Amino acid sequence: MNFSTRFAPSPTGPLHLGHAFSALLAYQAACDAAGQFHLRIDDLDQSRARPEWEAQIYDDLAWLGLEWPTPVMRQSSRSQAYQDSLNILWDLGVIYPCSCSRSDIRAAASAPQEGAPLLGPDGVIYPGTCRPATPLTGPMPDAVLRLDMARALAHLSGPLNFEETGASPEGLSGLIQPTNMITHVGDVVLARRDMGASYHLSVVVDDAAQQISHVIRGQDLFSATQIHVLLQRLLNLPTPVYHHHRLIRDDAGKRLAKRDDARAISTYREAGKTPQDIRQMIGL
Repeated sequence: MNFSTRFAPSPTGPLHLGHAFSALLAYQAACDAAGQFHLRIDDLDQSRARPEWEAQIYDDLAWLGLEWPTPVMRQSSRSQAYQDSLNILWDLGVIYPCSCSRSDIRAAASAPQEGAPLLGPDGVIYPGTCRPATPLTGPMPDAVLRLDMARALAHLSGPLNFEETGASPEGLSGLIQPTNMITHVGDVVLARRDMGASYHLSVVVDDAAQQISHVIRGQDLFSATQIHVLLQRLLNLPTPVYHHHRLIRDDAGKRLAKRDDARAISTYREAGKTPQDIRQMIGL
């Protein structure tokens, strides 16, 4: 298997030290394995994506010493690939339209089942308000589409697991067996009206299209990996090896966000820092 990994930032703000850490880890892993590093632009949310931020991504990563093949894959141009995958899932009977608003979901989920968490990797766990009693047939509607988690899991043969070479937030590594996904994840959104595909669907389809063998990303996405592995199985796509790394945090221990401009790579560049300075700051 050829080694191939990627870094997929959203052009919605400046890259910060956490982005630098993740990108450099992925790039170094590809170099060490004589493999390929890909840059992919996650610009599904066109209401927030800006061309100037995309240009800054290219500039900052090149300044750090990273190289990648061109043209770069941009998710905004991948709508047909996502639609094709949704069609497969619709024909399997494992997705359904949902008309609930966020406030509807919060209200319905305010009294969760005993022992079940209120929050999962996709936010508030959906209480199943719009879930049909039997799979829907006919044309797929233009609507928010959710994965029927119970029916999706029933389609599987054999265990659902993935190889983790990094660690979960709790320190788990090796062959990972997901939690009870019906109660701990729920019916996640796979398509939205405003963006088409959700993150969960797009990342799975794009990783397969780019033949990504190793996914290197932060521990904040560890809990979403079980969703991605399930979709890979349903769509008959390969499952990469996953490596979830530690997060870069501020002095108060809070995970960095794009609104934290003080930690932006561009800010350090303007202050005269070098790429080596950045590596030292993030422990590389």
